[in-house]
Amino acid sequence: MRFLHTGDWHVGKTLRGRSRADEHRAVLDEMATIARERKVDIVLIAGDLFDTASPTSESEAIVYRALLDLAHASEWVVVISGNHDNPRRLAAVEPLMRLTNIRVLPSIARPDDGGVLTLQTKVGGARIALLPFLSQRLIVKADDLMMKDAGEHVSSYAEHAHRIIQSLCADKAPPQTVDILLAHAMVHGGVLGGGERQAHTVFEYSIPTTAFPATLHYTALGHLHRVQKIPGACPIWYSGSPLQLDFGETRDAKSVNIIEAEPGRPATVECVPLVSGRRLRFIKTTMERLIEVVAEAGDDYLRVEIDAPPTPGLANEVREMLPNAVDVQLATPHPASKDEAPTPRRIGRSPRELFGEYLADRGETDPRLTALFNELLEEVYAPD
Repeated sequence: MRFLHTGDWHVGKTLRGRSRADEHRAVLDEMATIARERKVDIVLIAGDLFDTASPTSESEAIVYRALLDLAHASEWVVVISGNHDNPRRLAAVEPLMRLTNIRVLPSIARPDDGGVLTLQTKVGGARIALLPFLSQRLIVKADDLMMKDAGEHVSSYAEHAHRIIQSLCADKAPPQTVDILLAHAMVHGGVLGGGERQAHTVFEYSIPTTAFPATLHYTALGHLHRVQKIPGACPIWYSGSPLQLDFGETRDAKSVNIIEAEPGRPATVECVPLVSGRRLRFIKTTMERLIEVVAEAGDDYLRVEIDAPPTPGLANEVREMLPNAVDVQLATPHPASKDEAPTPRRIGRSPRELFGEYLADRGETDPRLTALFNELLEEVYAPD
């Protein structure tokens, strides 16, 4: 049986205000072509279809068109929600999707209530356990944050997630059936690709690889944007995002995973490159050498660091020569005046990093403050 594993589309994400809609249309169309040409039986989509919990109508049109295209290119499409998706919005369209060969699970469910799917294809059967994003807010409550230490919160989350996975995978798959787990989660050993929201990717709140049974033919993960294999008792893979979503992903090659699996034999995995998206590049240069950059930049989006003294209109001058320069910075920051204390740069730094620096400046060391701040970030970014 052949599967296509993808996720972390983040449709609707912009780059310094620039739309990526055309790139998303192109790369998702490329993905459907791969599914068709490779004769994929089941498409696995591991969450974060959208970039925000309130996507625009354009973003919804792109995602639902892509799901239908993938449904036409395969026998089944299976979708779970990620931390950027709004489970309620996905639940609203789930009945319509069910009229096709698309199956959507917006929230965690018991095995007999949608948490496990048994799908039949022309070449065999597949048992697919589904684990949408499990927020730490559902497990570590405010009272726990005040009464327990950080280590207990970590253990509580890992233990709960482990029990949920064991429950989903408890029943032995029928003979001649491929056993799959589809999850949107942070797993021990995963490497960040740069675009993941920090409030949801704290390494403390992650799942140990021991939670995944050795009987699984394949574990299809979403949440981290870099394609990678995680060591474990079964094949555990992140498919990564289909586009370079921000400048933390400039070195990431984008792809989809094609999995060949059959009962009684180890699955094989092939990373098939995706080429439709525009590259993101970081360039450090001087104004004198900027003309050389113009010749080689092509269609790439650029973050340009200029080694030059600060002068009025410098950024506009760079953008006139490089229209795709979405971010222009000085290599040496403007020195503080004698009457002004230097202020650390804040652009591009996470809320958690800035808050940690704020606490350090004031000599605050209580870990409960950091834990409560993470809880507030969860509340701010959680779907309505």
